[in-house]
Parts: sequence; C-alpha cells; structure tokens
Amino acid sequence: MCELLDSAGAKTFRDDRDIAGGDDIPESIRRAITESDEFVVLLTSNSVSRPWVNIEVGAAWGLTKSRIVVVHYNVGIDPIPAMLKAKKAIALNEFEAYVEEVGRRVKGSEN
Repeated sequence: MCELLDSAGAKTFRDDRDIAGGDDIPESIRRAITESDEFVVLLTSNSVSRPWVNIEVGAAWGLTKSRIVVVHYNVGIDPIPAMLKAKKAIALNEFEAYVEEVGRRVKGSEN
C-alpha cells in the first residue's frame, strides 16, 4: 500500500520501514501522525482488535486529521471501532482507485 501511494507522489510512513534502531517507537508514530495530511488504516480480521491500531486511530481522530481512510479486508462491521464506522470505507480490492484520488490531490497541492 505504501509503495502504491509513494508512486502517486504521496509521502508515507510505515513503522517497520521508517523507525530506525534506537528511536522511540511511540514518539515516532505520534510525530508521523501529527505531520500527516491523511491517515490510512488497514483493518483486517487480525488488526481490528489490536491495541496499537486503536491507539493510532484514536490519535489521528484526536488530532482532528481531516481525512481518516479506512481500508478493510476480510473484516465485518461489528468489530470496527465506533469512530470509524461513519467513514466511507474502501475495500482492499478498490485501493488502486483511492491511490489515483490521492495522486490527483497531491498534484493539485503542487500547483
């Protein structure tokens, strides 16, 4: 997902790729969320109940990120956190259309 967004001109953050050895993990994630224009969360049957996913989503919501994008794969509505149920979610197999949308926004912000 990050590689597709990067190819559209967006700058992405992924903890396993962008946090260096010795860095403070929670602080690095908080900084990335604070600096972001959009927050994309992938919800799967495994990730939807993980505490860190809920903490990161809560941080994005608390920082009033203008766009929190829910991408879902193989997860029902019931386990999705309440603050995300109001968002128009994107199925993983529709992700490329979202990437095109991001590309248009990135190009529009460069003018």
